[in-house]
Amino acid sequence: MRIFLAILALFITMTTAYAQEEIQTMEQNTPYVPTTLRLIYPQWQGGIVSGWMPDIPEEDSSRGYFLGAHLLNFLAPQNPSQKTIEVPISTEYTERKLEKGMTDRADILKQTKSALKILEENNPDKILTLGGECSVSVVPFTYLAKKYNNDVALIWIDAHPDINLPYDDYTGYHAMALTAAMGIGDERFMKLLPAKFDSSKVLIVGLRSWEKGMKGRQERLGIQSLSPQAVAQDSSAVLQWLKDTGASKVVIHFDLDAIDPQEMIAGVSNDPNGLKIDDTIRLINDISSNYDLVGLTIAEPMPRIAIKLRNMMNKLPMFK
Repeated sequence: MRIFLAILALFITMTTAYAQEEIQTMEQNTPYVPTTLRLIYPQWQGGIVSGWMPDIPEEDSSRGYFLGAHLLNFLAPQNPSQKTIEVPISTEYTERKLEKGMTDRADILKQTKSALKILEENNPDKILTLGGECSVSVVPFTYLAKKYNNDVALIWIDAHPDINLPYDDYTGYHAMALTAAMGIGDERFMKLLPAKFDSSKVLIVGLRSWEKGMKGRQERLGIQSLSPQAVAQDSSAVLQWLKDTGASKVVIHFDLDAIDPQEMIAGVSNDPNGLKIDDTIRLINDISSNYDLVGLTIAEPMPRIAIKLRNMMNKLPMFK
């Protein structure tokens, strides 16, 4: 009996070891599929935009980014393999507060912490962010920069440089988004962010509008930029810049106001002579074909027509 039990124990041990070896072999031979998180980030507090839209009530235009982010998610192709999480955003509209040179700083700080917690808990390899005003790129991009040991270049597709700082004349955080991603700005935010981008790995594409003093600041910060015309024919200028950075991974911020208003007005501003839609699509696809695209943000959606339709229906009978 003892001999039988010994043989049985040996058999079980050998079988278990063989099974574990088979599992390890299968795991080694199974290609790793990066996880992509779809982050809905309808932050609106960073924008002060009513001056661009006098035909829309200030409260509606301010919170228009919230509606815009959800509209982007509704319109976007659905991918069952992508986990979708929404950053909790306050929709309470009261008197907007200026604190330490930034409007609605307390709300933005709280929401920044929430976004960071989501990323830390889920640990995605890639992040698709649907915003929200421009500052929604700051948390996911700095998270990815840390994850990949700063082997990440940043392409900022935008009509504006977004390099404001607290206490500038304009106090909206969305205009401070790029400097924040570079580790320059409000000290409390900078301590929270996981990493920062060096100017040598930052390129603005589609830039054509600067506030007073911003051209000089861009030069002092050493940030390169390309006009819409520079990428109209092909993507070679951007691809060469990426090659020069030595980075293997890329994150892309796509502000909808980069698009030429003659083709589409989907953002807040409508500066003329912008990027064509097809050129922008080609550029992003060319980057993705040559580099590991780990982050993509679509930001600044301002659905003017949807806001007006909602307000109109709110005044009609039988809806209440």
